[in-house]
Parts: sequence; structure tokens; C-alpha cells
Amino acid sequence: MSQDTVQSAVPATQLMQMIFGFMTSQAISVAAKLGIADLLKDDARSADELAQATGMQARPLYRIMRALASVGIFAEDDTGRFRMTPLAEPLRGDAPDSLRDFAIFLGADWHWSAWGDLSGSAQGGQPAFERIHGQAYFDYLGVNPGPAQVFNDAMTSLSTAASAAVVNAYDFAGINQLVDVGGGHGLLLASILQQYPQMSGVLFDAPSVVEGAKDVIDGHGVGERCDAVGGDFFTSVPAGDACIIKHIIHNWDDERAATILKNCHRSMAENGKLLVVEMVIPEGNAPSLGKLLDLEMLVLFLHAHERTEAEYRTLFERAGFRLTRILPTKSAYSVIEGVRI
Repeated sequence: MSQDTVQSAVPATQLMQMIFGFMTSQAISVAAKLGIADLLKDDARSADELAQATGMQARPLYRIMRALASVGIFAEDDTGRFRMTPLAEPLRGDAPDSLRDFAIFLGADWHWSAWGDLSGSAQGGQPAFERIHGQAYFDYLGVNPGPAQVFNDAMTSLSTAASAAVVNAYDFAGINQLVDVGGGHGLLLASILQQYPQMSGVLFDAPSVVEGAKDVIDGHGVGERCDAVGGDFFTSVPAGDACIIKHIIHNWDDERAATILKNCHRSMAENGKLLVVEMVIPEGNAPSLGKLLDLEMLVLFLHAHERTEAEYRTLFERAGFRLTRILPTKSAYSVIEGVRI
């Protein structure tokens, strides 16, 4: 083989690994659904033992495990037994930064099928998810409780890691009442209130969502300082000194996102703070999880998207806020701070 052929094969091999990426993602999702990491957390096991514990066939399961071990997720020893690795730890259901439910969500057939029509979203007019399922994403979840539970579990999984990172990165001192807009079951707000005992909070989300928040709020010991309020953030937002909005704004186009932020502006005290927790896309060609998550927005919603600092600055100004700083956290998310003007 000539030197030129060897050199040209390197990019082709790298590209082939990227093309095969969906195979890795699906194998991770299968391992997550089967709870493999939980089965291996105390001791190594063979494929036969894992198959018996999960109800799978040993040989196919071995092939999945072997593939995952080849990319550092689990490791196979000389006797054919598989053990945990650092990359496998977040697949445990009880890991502090667990991604198990998120991996299950991304590999779910109803979600995965929409990605097969990414090119349809690129054509415009209708998001891939709606083309495949005949319904808008949140409408679909509203009438399919199984997928809705998978989605909610995934969002809670992401929230667990992100919430700790936000609490550690941002100083909430001086805020008397914090409104968590679209706060789900309240993990982020409860974590903040736990660290700031002088603060009170309002958890605001759809009525059907906040109904499930009591265990989280009470479990953090902040029930007496936290009200759960059901409503629609496109209509109004409860009053407070500050609003925090995590993993919500990226779900909407600029017009709808501005409507949410304008409602925060109307309900907020003078000089109040707006805290948006999202991935911020860096300029240029730098690698970024946000650039990949942006494709998820394209598949599910078409016009929803991740944003750059400049795009957030424009969005904030449109809603009556001045962007003051962007604070990175130890997670993939940043706290985008604004003040009411």
C-alpha cells in the first residue's frame, strides 16, 4: 500500500467510526434498558449470567457487550466476564449523574424513528417527528402515557446532574422569591432552596406536571417554603424577585421563547434577575454538545433551536432584559443571566 493510500485511509476510518455512531448509541440504549450497569456494579459477570438475569439470549447479548467494551463502556476480561468502567458508571440507575433514563429515551423506537427522517426536517415545512407520527411532539406525549413517562424520566435524569452543577456555579444570595418556570417536578428549585434557607420558591409548570412534585419538594425538606402552581407560561408567570428557566427556551422558536420571557418580565420585581439554563453554542468549529442537541430540536420541532451568546443577547433584549453574563458550570449547561430593564 502506498503512503498516499495509508494517509487517505485515516480520514476514511475516522469517518466510518462516526457513521457507525448510531450503532453505539443503540447498544448503549439496550444496555440501559436491561439495567446492565446495575447488574455489574458489585461484580463482573459473564454474558451467560447477564442473559439469565435479563431474559435475553446469551450470544446476542455477548455481541452487544463486546461492542460496548470496544469503546470503553464496560470491559471484558480474559475469562469472558464483563466489568464496569468509568464510562459505564453513569448508566447505573442510582449514579449521582445517571444518564440511564436519558439513554433509554434516545433509543426508544418512537423517538428513534423520527431521526430516520432528519432530511425531512431539512426540507422545512414540518418537523420529522410530526411527519412520522402525525402529531406535534408534545401533543403526542399528551396522549401516549408510556412515551411521556420515558420522556419525563429522561428530563429528570438530565436535571439531576445539571441541578447540582447550577447550584454550585451560581450565587443565589439576595433573591427572596425564586420562580422556577417550567420546573418539572422541582428538583432544581428544591436543590436551590435547600442551599439558601432564607429563600422561598414557586414551582410553575403544567398542572399535570406539578402534581408529581410533592415527593421531590418534601424530600428536600423545603415544603414549607415552596409553592407548586399549575399554569401556562405562554399566558402568565407567578410573581417573584427572579425567574429561573432550565431546558425550556430551546424548545421554542424566537417568537414563542420571547413570549415566555416577556411574561417573566411582567411578573418580576424591578431590577429582577432572569436566569436561563441552557447549552450555549460556541462560535466557529469548536466541538459542542449544543450543536448536536440542536439537531434534536430540528427533528422534534423544526424551528426550536439551541442558541449562541449573540442570539441569547438579542432574545433577552426583545423581552426587556439585558444579558449581563454567561456563567459556565461543570455540566454542559451554562447560566445565562439577565436583568430586567
